[in-house]
Amino acid sequence: MQLIGMMDSPYVRRVAISLHVLGFEFEHRSISVFGGYDEFARINPVVKAPTFIDSDGTQLIDSTLILDYLDRKVPAAQRLMPEETLERTYALRVTGFALAATEKTVQQVYERALRPAERQHEPWFERVHAQMHAAWGVLDTLVAGRDGWLCAGRITQADITAAVAWRFMQHMLPGSVDAARYPAIAALSARAEALPEFIATPLE
Repeated sequence: MQLIGMMDSPYVRRVAISLHVLGFEFEHRSISVFGGYDEFARINPVVKAPTFIDSDGTQLIDSTLILDYLDRKVPAAQRLMPEETLERTYALRVTGFALAATEKTVQQVYERALRPAERQHEPWFERVHAQMHAAWGVLDTLVAGRDGWLCAGRITQADITAAVAWRFMQHMLPGSVDAARYPAIAALSARAEALPEFIATPLE
């Protein structure tokens, strides 16, 4: 198994952590979609991170699709997306809002880092910033009151994705969100980041 992409991508990181939690051995190839564009294109002409290549040569893109594929390679009791309906629905809700927060973080980073200052549109930036906060607000409400892992009595994709999303935002937009405003999600992220599987996949 190979995972291609850099750990500063929350999408690459959530797959890498999930691979560790599921117990898969894999090779991580830290290739940038920017600085390593040509090298990446020789692996996947779409140049999309993460790109996953299974031992049989199967190539997949999009973190959510990769994770669904990996879940089907293990017994139901080990899957990171719960099988029981109510827990699965809850995990899907948390994961969805965490991915929305991630998307809005990425949009802000790209607006400030990649677009020339004279072409930046402040109303758009403020809208995306507000959408990110809205996602964190929903997530904090969903997580509040759950001191352990969120569902199924063990770490699941809901925990992984929410924790990765929060760490990514704190890293890429330092000072933009006060952790005290969303204490439940901040505490969840701190618990997760202390795990060996998270420590093994630091942001680059």
